[in-house]
Amino acid sequence: MKSIFVIGAIATACALSVQAQTLRWASQGDPQTMDPHSQNESMTNMINGQVYERLTRRDAKLNIVPGLATEWTQVSPLVWRFKLRPGVKFHDGSPFNADDVVYSINRGKELTSQINAYANALGTPKRIDDLTVEFQLSSVNPIFLQHLDSMWMMSKSWSEKHKVTKPLDFKNKEESYASRNANGTGPFMLMTREPGVKSVYKRNPNWWGKFDGNVQEIVFTPIGNDATRLAALVSGEIDFVLDPAPRDVPRLRNTAGVKIIDGPENRIVFIGMDQARDTMLYGKAPGDKNPFKDQRVRRALYQAVDIEAMKTKLMNGQSMPTGGLTPSPLGAYGDAALESRYPFDLAAARKLMADAGYADGFEVTLDCPNNRYINDEEICLALASMWAQLKVKVKVNAMPRVTYFPKLEKLDTSMYMLGWGGAVTDAETTLTPVLRNRGEKGIGAYNYGNAKNDKLDQLAAQSSVEADPKKREQLVKAALTEAKEQVQVIPLHRQMIPWAARSNINVVHRADNWFEVSWVTVGSK
Repeated sequence: MKSIFVIGAIATACALSVQAQTLRWASQGDPQTMDPHSQNESMTNMINGQVYERLTRRDAKLNIVPGLATEWTQVSPLVWRFKLRPGVKFHDGSPFNADDVVYSINRGKELTSQINAYANALGTPKRIDDLTVEFQLSSVNPIFLQHLDSMWMMSKSWSEKHKVTKPLDFKNKEESYASRNANGTGPFMLMTREPGVKSVYKRNPNWWGKFDGNVQEIVFTPIGNDATRLAALVSGEIDFVLDPAPRDVPRLRNTAGVKIIDGPENRIVFIGMDQARDTMLYGKAPGDKNPFKDQRVRRALYQAVDIEAMKTKLMNGQSMPTGGLTPSPLGAYGDAALESRYPFDLAAARKLMADAGYADGFEVTLDCPNNRYINDEEICLALASMWAQLKVKVKVNAMPRVTYFPKLEKLDTSMYMLGWGGAVTDAETTLTPVLRNRGEKGIGAYNYGNAKNDKLDQLAAQSSVEADPKKREQLVKAALTEAKEQVQVIPLHRQMIPWAARSNINVVHRADNWFEVSWVTVGSK
């Protein structure tokens, strides 16, 4: 009955707007907030990225190209200068200028911003004139442009008018005007926002850029149920699905009126563990201890994962098993040793458990999203089954992303799933926010297991400011090696991303799983 209701709602929405150039698309989850600095989550960034823009952009091959800035120069090792694009206006008609850039960078540094590690890495922004901004760094940043490419530009005057000068505190359920409203410079304007139901966008007629596609209106509808999402696509009630279930992809390849566009994604999926508390928050172990503090237990769990079975039976071949810790092999410079997995070996895993004093296992709750990554809940259930062979009793606690990520941000977990990726292939944006010790200015902010590894932390910190490429490569590899040897997290695989569309929809597939609507063409049916 629920499926019929959802499809009926989509049909009603579509009946209200039947223009040939309306794009109706769906995903299993909904963006978390319209505040572009609050949550650094790929789906949220992608939706907001149709409205908000950065000084730089990514082309179809993920190269950095001019955006709101037309050119830039590294004046000295510690100074970058950007020339802004003239004549750009926000959706409310106000002009975009250097004051907005300085404001946006500083807003991104706030504690309630999940991109504060990247914003802080940009140093101090300074207005030179209306169309010139300089960034003054305190130390060398070898991937300055990569960090800058995470910074959305907001209107200072709009933010002040609506009292949203700081990013909303999403984990504590704060609401603000920016929760459901947006004012960017981008190709589409947010018209209506109904969280969990529907979001509607209209083309920005005053956009400075060039539309390669013909979409005039976007109607986005989150549809959590895989079968319902599939049925809506096959029936033609929606035009595009970002995340068809892997088990449905073979069928869709042979379905009339539908096509699959696929490729690898720059995203690593892994399991994290609380390694700080002496006693598990959610579990039970002999002596009331926290087993995850013992490297032997972490490695035992790793070696009890039959990753090839997961690839073939669960992921339908739509995954790339790896022992790497970066979204792309490029982050580890293609190092074969860093990319290799510890072998699946139940005998070795049982011995490690026994040596650590857990021959009879323990109990733990594995927190897991159910609408963020491909087969996320199913992966967690498969892991629970595998770890049962070590007498580890795993309770899978699956929940929607809107509940899941705030829970992790509060470190309210004993064991969890996380995916990490995007357009950046450099290891820096994994080492600093995900693997380093938790600290100030966003360092270790996504180290939800609160793992402390001083050797890794020192190596990663040095790599962040090393200008010499060869020396930096050695530091990065050494830091990743330390994380691997200590089993700081348990890597699983990199996702393959199939997109599904009606035959008359032409899209550009990017390796960061970014759906750029300004490139989409809706053809005749």
